[in-house]
Amino acid sequence: MHREAMRPAWAEISLPNLDYNIKSIRAKIGPGKEIIGIIKADGYGHGACEAASVLRANGVKTFGVATVHEVAALRGKGIREDIILLGLTPDMYADAIVEYDALPVVCSYQNALSISNEAKKAGKTVYGFVAADTGMGRIGLPTDDPASASEVKKISNLPNFKIKGLFSHFATSDAKDKSYATAQNARFKAFDEALSADGIDTGIRTFANSAAIMEIPSSHYDAVRPGIILYGCYPSDEVDKSQISIKPVMSVKASIVQLKKVPPGTSISYGRKFITSRESLIATLTLGYADGYPRPGSGQAKVVVNGAFAPVAGTICMDYCMIDVTDVPGVKTGDEAIVMGSDGKNTISADDLARMTGTINYEILCAFGQRLPKVYI
Repeated sequence: MHREAMRPAWAEISLPNLDYNIKSIRAKIGPGKEIIGIIKADGYGHGACEAASVLRANGVKTFGVATVHEVAALRGKGIREDIILLGLTPDMYADAIVEYDALPVVCSYQNALSISNEAKKAGKTVYGFVAADTGMGRIGLPTDDPASASEVKKISNLPNFKIKGLFSHFATSDAKDKSYATAQNARFKAFDEALSADGIDTGIRTFANSAAIMEIPSSHYDAVRPGIILYGCYPSDEVDKSQISIKPVMSVKASIVQLKKVPPGTSISYGRKFITSRESLIATLTLGYADGYPRPGSGQAKVVVNGAFAPVAGTICMDYCMIDVTDVPGVKTGDEAIVMGSDGKNTISADDLARMTGTINYEILCAFGQRLPKVYI
């Protein structure tokens, strides 16, 4: 149990593993490419500032987040590097973009104009990225619309908003079939070339996410944007994992706070979904779905205690879960349970939890990172 966590449940964050991962990414893309470190959602639950420190030490000079609120929080903690707002920011928050020196992503002249006007009031120039929709269908100027190029031309003529780069996002780069991703990449390249032919300097071109970093080198352009691979998880089971070596950064652990021997026929937790079939030893952990332990894992999940797997007994509660440690050797109150992680022999990964509950490893990491105290190793 970590005293500094002030709670018998915590997330352990391995900064050496994060360092290993960013070095692997650097080796994969080679020299001459920038890395934009994606630290949105509090660094996928790992701690954005702590992640930024490791990335900075490895030459990363630009970070990516999703909201102005995230930029403000990072600025408040002394992060001075360029921070790209990967999501669109409505006009009403243009003053905040200027105040916090964010690099917005825009896909309309009106939005860029609002930012330019606020920058002019403050005596500043804002640098931002133009979003191109190459097939994700989320944000951006459609690359197949002839009007898009003229919209970018108008944006390029604004007095206090300057185009820093051109941005797009893959929809299926983590799929085994790369045909759609290849088509997206071709659209991005053609759109960039059309803008350049019209005299528009598109600056830093950035397209590649984690999967594209691994498997689509033609999309690396000027800067890549690693996210999930920074934190030691692969973007899907369809990517070629031999393309890059990474190590999990987050483990989740909890200490047993109560042990109770119960007779056969005893029900455990809400809904009486688990009823003992024998005399059993039930342990309680102060970890629940409010901490990110997915409730759909009730009846399927297991943890590692003293070198052995122990199944979760009954429904996962908001703040607690119970485990059946009847077959765990030498178990006692205070023993550590590995909810996600490895003891060197037994492993429970974010992918295991994701597959079990019908989600993705991204969600598992982000959820565990919200309420659990973080202990940095």
